[in-house]
Amino acid sequence: MSQPDLGKLLEKAHAMQARLAAAQRELAARRVEASAGGGMVTAVATGDLRIADLHIEPAVFESGDRTLLQDLVTAAVNAALARAQQMVQEELQRLALAPGPPAGAG
Repeated sequence: MSQPDLGKLLEKAHAMQARLAAAQRELAARRVEASAGGGMVTAVATGDLRIADLHIEPAVFESGDRTLLQDLVTAAVNAALARAQQMVQEELQRLALAPGPPAGAG
């Protein structure tokens, strides 16, 4: 039984680390959105799980219902973050299943 080549293992680890870093940068630039209240409040989240934008229809303010506004914002933000987390998980699974570069490539 032959011993694994430590140099090749380190090379593969560095390549995977570089692919992961590139995927994280790409995901941070991607956006997903979700809304609540039939579109009365819309939140946009990025792949680095940050809220990038929040849109509230003027009618929500006109109603004067503070509790409704709070509930709609909370629901939209949570839904957008859940979608962003799902997007990240799917991308990381894709990355984990993708074959690495051929030995000696890079």
